[in-house]
Amino acid sequence: MFPEAATLFGGACVLPDREGSNARFGLMSADQSSGDPLNDAAELPRVSVVIPAYNEESVIRQCLIAAIYQSVPAHEIIVVDNLSTDRTAAIVRQMQLEYPESPILLLTQDREQGLIPTRNFGLDHATGDVLGRIDADSVVEPDWVEQVQRAFQDHSVQAATGPVVYYDMPMRRFGLKADDKMRQLMLKLAKHQYHFLFGSNMALRSTAWNTIRAETCRDEKDEMHEDIDLSLHLAEHDLKVQYCPQMVSGMSARRLEDSPRDYRYYVTRFDRTYKAHNVKKMALKAPMVVFFSVYFPAKLLRAIHTVNTAQPVRRGGQ
Repeated sequence: MFPEAATLFGGACVLPDREGSNARFGLMSADQSSGDPLNDAAELPRVSVVIPAYNEESVIRQCLIAAIYQSVPAHEIIVVDNLSTDRTAAIVRQMQLEYPESPILLLTQDREQGLIPTRNFGLDHATGDVLGRIDADSVVEPDWVEQVQRAFQDHSVQAATGPVVYYDMPMRRFGLKADDKMRQLMLKLAKHQYHFLFGSNMALRSTAWNTIRAETCRDEKDEMHEDIDLSLHLAEHDLKVQYCPQMVSGMSARRLEDSPRDYRYYVTRFDRTYKAHNVKKMALKAPMVVFFSVYFPAKLLRAIHTVNTAQPVRRGGQ
């Protein structure tokens, strides 16, 4: 691993392989290689990485560093700047100069403010076979592109998602395992009828995007979870979503900085998204319960962690 990328996680987080799958939604099966290296290489999909960005000067560099230093290079890394008023675009342009061999593209979506039109603009302009979608504060693991390719070697898989590790929280490995367990539990509670993509760590086939792109909710009032909306549109077309435990991304826990009122509004986006799709399955309310229950203890942990990491190192017993 390259030093600059390695320091973001303090080492790669790897989950053990898990067996089993479901006809429609389930866990990633073991390596589905044909055994012929030449044929396998020819069949590997090209992976585009799309990163919507609005005023992300504090995190966009680390996001791009992680996307560049991959065991298998991405076909393209697309940053879509959405009317940023800070140095987001300038930092991306600087990185294009620093890493001329890397396929970093900077696009501008200046017609309207918002994550969904910016996301759609990036997905529409991506040219890969598989369209990865992460946030500007995401820090994907060094084998993320490789794991995405493996997931989509199964031609029945139309979209994939994986767990996340919060890189600005303590006990990262424990947090990663907990996140993985929670997502698998949600899959069971939904009885494999629905499996939700996570916007900080997801990918879908370009053909699947073309199928649902005109149907996805615009959400002009910004009331919904756009990644859950995508998932429900995929489900309406019976397009298979795969959960892949090895497809790991890091993200910031900066949502915990929200006030209780703002955090509650964020969590209740689940309900508003379900209502927009007339989904009434009670088990799908479980994420809301989890998010509400962890807010105050997680907020305290993050505050303690922030103070501890900000303290200068004392030398010579001083």
